[in-house]
Amino acid sequence: MKKLISTALIALVAIGANAQSTLPVYQDETKPMEARVKDALSRMTLEEKCRITYAQSKFTSPGVARLGIPELYMSDGPHGVRMEINWNDWAHAEWTNDACTAFPALTCLAATWNTDMAALYGKSVGEEARYRKKDILLGPGVNIYRTPLNGRNFEYMGEDPYLAGRMAVPYIKGLQSNGVACCLKHYALNDQEEYRGHVDVKVSDRALYEIYLPAFKAACIEGDAWSIMGSYNQYRDVHATHNPYLINNILKGEWGYKGAVITDWGACHNTKEAALYGCDIEMGSYTNGLTSEASGGYDDYYLGTAYLKMARNGEIPMDVVDEKAGRVLRLIFQSAMNAKKPFGSIRSQEHLDAGEKIAEEGIVLLKNGAPQPPKGERRAGCILPIDGARYKNILVVGDNATKDLCAGGGSSELKAYDYVSPLDAIRKEFSQSTVDYAQGYESGRSRYDGADYITPEHQDSLKAEALEKAKKADLIIYIGGLNKNHFEDCEGGDRRSYNMSYGQDAIIDALVKVQPNIVVVITSGNAVAMPWLNKVPALIQNWYTGSHGANALANVLSGDVNPSGKTVFSYANKLTDYPAHQYGLPSYPGIMPEDMPKSLAADAGADADKNPSSAYLIANAEKIKKSIPASLSTDKINTDFDARKHYGKGNEAQIYAEDIFVGYRYFDTKKKPVLFPFGYGLSYTSFKYGKATASATTISGDNGTITITVPVTNTGKVAGKEVVQLYIGDDKASVVRPTKELKAFAKVALNPGETKNVTLKIKTDDLKFFDETNHAWKVEPGTFKAYIGASSADIKSTVAFSYK
Repeated sequence: MKKLISTALIALVAIGANAQSTLPVYQDETKPMEARVKDALSRMTLEEKCRITYAQSKFTSPGVARLGIPELYMSDGPHGVRMEINWNDWAHAEWTNDACTAFPALTCLAATWNTDMAALYGKSVGEEARYRKKDILLGPGVNIYRTPLNGRNFEYMGEDPYLAGRMAVPYIKGLQSNGVACCLKHYALNDQEEYRGHVDVKVSDRALYEIYLPAFKAACIEGDAWSIMGSYNQYRDVHATHNPYLINNILKGEWGYKGAVITDWGACHNTKEAALYGCDIEMGSYTNGLTSEASGGYDDYYLGTAYLKMARNGEIPMDVVDEKAGRVLRLIFQSAMNAKKPFGSIRSQEHLDAGEKIAEEGIVLLKNGAPQPPKGERRAGCILPIDGARYKNILVVGDNATKDLCAGGGSSELKAYDYVSPLDAIRKEFSQSTVDYAQGYESGRSRYDGADYITPEHQDSLKAEALEKAKKADLIIYIGGLNKNHFEDCEGGDRRSYNMSYGQDAIIDALVKVQPNIVVVITSGNAVAMPWLNKVPALIQNWYTGSHGANALANVLSGDVNPSGKTVFSYANKLTDYPAHQYGLPSYPGIMPEDMPKSLAADAGADADKNPSSAYLIANAEKIKKSIPASLSTDKINTDFDARKHYGKGNEAQIYAEDIFVGYRYFDTKKKPVLFPFGYGLSYTSFKYGKATASATTISGDNGTITITVPVTNTGKVAGKEVVQLYIGDDKASVVRPTKELKAFAKVALNPGETKNVTLKIKTDDLKFFDETNHAWKVEPGTFKAYIGASSADIKSTVAFSYK
C-alpha cells in the first residue's frame, strides 16, 4: 500500500513539473525577466505592441487579451489611494467602498527626517493600493521646492535633493514590496503649476544635475522605481514627457533605467517625438488631467492610430517599437501579472496608526516662548506643551480646525476614512478644559476648479465672533494656514500671494491684542509670510496630516508627544528674498521669448543653445537682474498678478537664473536672514553636541570614505529625538559652490541624560560638483569642511579634511 501511495505521489509531482515546463516562457515566473519579455514580444502582433502603449480609459491601459497578459490599473497617489473615477470621464464613480487611509502629505514625511518612517509609509500605502487592485500608484513626487508659490509643493519633499532622494528610496521599496509599481513624478523641472503645460525651462547643466535630478536618480537606481511620469513642461524646446535629453540621454542612457515612462495626463504632444524620445505609455491626452474632456477617442492619441501607421510604414524602426512594448511588458510582469504579490489590506488600525506616527514625527515646532503671566507675575517657562490644568477655557479659532483637508488639491484628493478634525482631537485631548470654537474666516468648499465667493460682510462677522469669544479664553489655539482650494496648495495653479488668504494675518493680529496667550498652528505644504511672528509666543508647522493626523497635533500640543520634525524648506522673510523671485518674470513664472529682454536672452545664452551656462549666471547675477525692465520685476508679484497676465500666451520661456543657489544654498552662502532655516525644529527637551571627530584627515580615490562621529546628549527632562545633520563645504574650488550642502543625516532617540555617538559617513561622491565642460562629476584636490549641526544655520561642530 505504501508503495502504491509513493508511486502516485511521484506521478503527481511529475505531472506538476510537466505542466510547469509547458508554460509559455512569458508566463513562467521562474524564468529571467528579460527572457519573458523577449518571448512575449515574439508572440505579439505589431498592432498589439502598439496598442499597449496608450490608455483605454481614464486610469487603465490595455494588456494583450489574446495572450492572457492583463491590463494595468492605475490610481492617483501619493498620500493614499484616490477614490474611483469613472471609466471614461473625470466624475467620481460614487462607490461606497473606496474610502482609504489618508496618510500625511509628503512634506510631512520628509520633515520626519526618518527613513524608517518612509519605509513604513510606502509599505502601508502599497497595501491599500494592492487591496484596491491597483497595479500602479502615481507617486511619490520629488520635484524641488524652488518657489513657495508652487501649488503642488505639498506633494514633494522640500528644497534639498539629497533629503528628497533619501526619503523617496525606502518609500518606493516599501510600496513595490506589495507588487504595486510606483510612478515617480514629475520628471523633470516641473517646479510650478503656473503655465505648467508648456513653459520651456532654461536651466544650466550644472543646476540640472546638482539640484533637479539627484532625487530622481536615487529613486530610479537605488529605489528601482518601476515606472516614472514625464512632466508637462518643456526643456530645450521639447516637452519633457518625450524629451531626447531628459529621457533618452539621461534617464535611459546615463542611468540605464529599465522601467516605463508614463506621460502625465495630457502631457503628450507629438507622435514622432513620443515614439523616438522615450515615452512608453500615453495617458489622458487632449485633457488637462483634472476636468477637461477629449473630443476624440483613445485611438486618436499620439501613440494610437498615427503611431501604428508610422510603424507600418517604417517611419518608426521596429527595434523602437519592441523596446517600448518591452518596457510596458516588464511593468505588467512586475505588477499586474505578479503571482507572488500579497492581497493587501485597507483602512486598518495599523495603517491609521502608521499615519499618526508619521505625523507625530513630522510636525515641526517653530517657536515656543513664555506665556503671558497673570498680572503681577513674571514671564517664565514655555507656553508649550499646554498645561490643561492652567488653561480652563481654550478657544480654537480657524477654518482649518474643522475643514477636511484630504479633499481637494487636485489629483491627490482622497475620500479619507475615519477623518478626525483638529477641533475634535483637541477637545478629546483637553477634556478637562472647556474648549470653544470660532471659525474666524471661511474658505469655502475644497475644490480645484475655482473658488467659492465669500462676502466681506460674512468674513467680518466671523472675525468679530472670534474676537468676542477670545475675551473669555485663557488660551487661543489658532489653526489656519493654507488649504486645498485652487490658488492655494492645489494642482493646476500657483498661489497668488506669499501671505495667507482670507485676511488671516489681520485676524491673528487682532486676536493677540485680546488674548496674548496664543498658539498659532499653520497647516500647509508651503512657507507663508508671518508679519505677526514677533507677537505670538508659539508657532507650529502642522502640514496636511491625513486621517488621524489631528491626533498627532493634539499629542504634540499636550506634550504626550515631543515634537521632532525639522523644516524641509527655508522660510524667507518675504517672497522676493527667494532667489527664484529676484529676477522678475523671466525667472518666475516665465514670459514669451519675444518679450525676453534681449540683453538677458543673448548674454545668458538662451538664444544660442537653449541651456544657459551656470558660470555666466553666477558671475553676472546682478547684471542679469538689472537688465530686466521694472515692468517685469515688480515686487508686487506676490499680491498682484496683473503684471504677468499679458504673458500667458501659451509658450512661455523661463530662465532658472538663480542656478544652483536654491533654498539654503542661497540663504547660507549670501548670509541672507530668514524666518526659519532649512533643517530647523525645536523640541520640549534640549540637546548638547560634543566635538565631532573624523576617522581620517584625508580621503582619496573614487571610493574613499571618512566617518564622522559626534556625541549628542539629551540635557533636558523628557525623552526626545534629534536630527543630526552633516553638510559639506569646499574651501576653494575652480567654480562657485554653496557654502555647504547636505550630505548625511541621522535621527537619534535619547532619554533624559543619555548620550549617544552618532556616526555619519562621507564618500568621495559627496565632494563632487558637475563639470559642464566635460559633462562629468568632478572632485578637486583641496581642503573641505564637514559641518555638523541641528540645522543649516545652527552648526555645532566643524571638522576639516582634505581630498587627494
